[in-house]
Amino acid sequence: MTSKLNISVSSQTLSLFQQGKLISAYKISSALNGVGQEKNSNKTPLGKHIIRAMIGGNLPIYSVIQGRRFTNQIWTNELKDTLATNDWILSRVIWLSGKEIGKNRLGNVDTMQRYIYIHGTNEEHLLGTPSSHGCIRMSNKDVIELFDLVSVGDIVEIVY
Repeated sequence: MTSKLNISVSSQTLSLFQQGKLISAYKISSALNGVGQEKNSNKTPLGKHIIRAMIGGNLPIYSVIQGRRFTNQIWTNELKDTLATNDWILSRVIWLSGKEIGKNRLGNVDTMQRYIYIHGTNEEHLLGTPSSHGCIRMSNKDVIELFDLVSVGDIVEIVY
């Protein structure tokens, strides 16, 4: 079944629609730096996107993903103190690709080349407030649920 995701930066929500009907709404975190299209901006890109790839389908909750690969680690507070990263990607990755040439596709504004994902986070307490490095963060439980309801090619629209 084809799904459509609407992500609202102003309300920090992701809404899932199937056949035009609201199925579910989730609390998210978009970028701490606000909205923007440019590479290396750490901003959340606006506009029409598609789901390009989905990674981690059968991984356990809190699985650590780096470079789109499972590290064979499960996130814990202790692990947080051993690895130098400040933007954990956990549980699932839904990789986005822009649909609008010159706005979020190709050149210096390419969402896919910026590695913009919808993913689980260790900072679930920050959901509802902008706090990511450009991606859309969700609770691990919610991103696993969403992952099972969407498919590669589904439309994702990010609006302010």
